[in-house]
Amino acid sequence: MHTDTERCVRAVQSKDARFDGWFYTAVLTTGIYCRPSCPAVPPKPRHMVFHPSAAACQQAGFRACKRCRPDTSPGSPEWNVRADLVARAMRLIADGVVDREGVTGLAARLGYSTRQIERQLLAELGAGPLALARAQRARTARLLVETTDLPMADVAFASGFSSVRTFNDTVREVFALSPSELRTRAPKHAASGTPGVITLRLPFRAPLHPDNLFGHLAATAVPGVEEWRDGAYRRTLRLPYGHGIVALAPRPGHIACRLALSDPRDLTVAISRCRRLLDLDADPVAVDEQLRADPALAPLVDKAPGRRVPRTVDEAEFAVRAVLGQQVSTAAARTHAARLVTAHGTPVDDPEGGLTHLFPAPEELAALDPDALAMPRTRRTTLTTLVRRLADGDLRLGADSDWPETRAALLALPGFGPWTADVIAMRALGDPDAFLPTDLGVRRAAQALGLPSTPSALTTRAAAWRPWRAYAVQYLWATDDHPINVLPA
Repeated sequence: MHTDTERCVRAVQSKDARFDGWFYTAVLTTGIYCRPSCPAVPPKPRHMVFHPSAAACQQAGFRACKRCRPDTSPGSPEWNVRADLVARAMRLIADGVVDREGVTGLAARLGYSTRQIERQLLAELGAGPLALARAQRARTARLLVETTDLPMADVAFASGFSSVRTFNDTVREVFALSPSELRTRAPKHAASGTPGVITLRLPFRAPLHPDNLFGHLAATAVPGVEEWRDGAYRRTLRLPYGHGIVALAPRPGHIACRLALSDPRDLTVAISRCRRLLDLDADPVAVDEQLRADPALAPLVDKAPGRRVPRTVDEAEFAVRAVLGQQVSTAAARTHAARLVTAHGTPVDDPEGGLTHLFPAPEELAALDPDALAMPRTRRTTLTTLVRRLADGDLRLGADSDWPETRAALLALPGFGPWTADVIAMRALGDPDAFLPTDLGVRRAAQALGLPSTPSALTTRAAAWRPWRAYAVQYLWATDDHPINVLPA
């Protein structure tokens, strides 16, 4: 979008928050860059240049605006819609892969050369993987500086910097303030009152309808791993350097987030996974506009605009839970999952009580005795085959997954039909166009709305909803009287 100068200028002059994260405005006269909705008086169009990423602005020598704080913008919705090389690379960079494994590790995961990845990222985002990761480290550093009392040296290494000097230089360059000045200027209420707990706000593009989003997570919560308490969804997180516990609560204009991490180096990854879990980088205006064009869906969209797709923080975990949920009720699926957690999960200490384990990793489940599973023999085979393939690395589910290829690999497993493969594509892999025409709730809603209820006919009708069929599923599910559609008290 940053190449459409006229459209960008209109967005800046109208201070349209819908475009935050789509592009950034660099002001030639001041040397700063802003989000489109910056509350300051817009500069003259001849003084504006537009960049596709904060990293590109920083590489061009611009520093972040102190008023609109462009580093707190939602992420670009492009990476949610696309499954090409650039989108997959951006999802992995957000997950901290470059910081942990370098550009060579990023290339190895994607199956391309480092040169090809750098060339494509530069062409589309104006910055290579190292610059993009550096911009992300700067955002993480600012969060830790402003919301914790960690010593600056600890902040530097927790943010992914290799030295305190690099940390200081980067913060000054990006924010035009030293780390100490950032901490002094931070609001006093920003820091958490609980030692070791980081409190922050997760921004999103309005509107956001929280009922089905948090209702689904709460209704399907696995005891010991997830819970709904005091108006917040809480769960344990398996992270690269340790584990964490997060509490997420809907608030006007943001999601309140409290993170307790065993290792602060996991902050960037934890935030990225929480954003994916709640689908916070979606573009609800574009989604709803497309779905509202169908007269059958228009009343549902108008009644509750901004529905999101409830996703996951762990793709392998969700795949296991999808198999456990085949042809059983929500309560039965929770019971099966809780048994696996008790028997094979890693215990964790929750100071608030209620959460007891991490969901078991595929490696921990690969050795389980099939006869110990209280389910039909065919489903036991399905589950054991899945965890074995995941543990061996023959099947990879993650932010870098190619959606069509992964769906085909899932369908090749015994006991995997279209429903299981598509629900994993929708909620674990993040495919916004995944569709469930065989789902009972979808078919029942379609029939009530006068839509075709047979899978083939419904799929044909749903072609007009592309590429947002996963969101159409949320609107169809919402017509049912089910706990997943209700925000818990």
